[in-house]
Amino acid sequence: MITKNILPGEVYQLAECLKALAEYHNQVSAHHSGFYPWRPIEDTLELFREALNSKTSMISAIEESNGIVGFCKIDIHGEKGKLDYLIIKEEYRGRGYGALLMDWAMRAFCECGAKHVEVKIIDGNAAAQRLYEKYGFVMNAHILWRILSNDQS
Repeated sequence: MITKNILPGEVYQLAECLKALAEYHNQVSAHHSGFYPWRPIEDTLELFREALNSKTSMISAIEESNGIVGFCKIDIHGEKGKLDYLIIKEEYRGRGYGALLMDWAMRAFCECGAKHVEVKIIDGNAAAQRLYEKYGFVMNAHILWRILSNDQS
């Protein structure tokens, strides 16, 4: 296992992790199962590339012999940080990789001068909530969603 920083031209290597994350969200989502990914993965990867190029984001990944098994993407805008993505493929969980990426993210936030950091989780993702709470995150707000079909107003 190695950790590596992802460069803009390497974001395509994260596609399988994003697919795994969407599948996981569809399994655990309390109210929006089947909704993920809400944006095509190729579009998300292009946004990652742009953010890395503009130096507003950083991505660290964990790589095993068969490829990337997890990654964390953070955004920093002045004193405001955002933990945007953290995924470990299911078959690699329980090895401390989530904590390894969280430690990287928290160090990066401090080094870049972030004063507060936000993270959003899918309602029903208790494992993610437990991990973030171990790092001192607490509930700040609830975001309510409603998906409208064309025949509703």
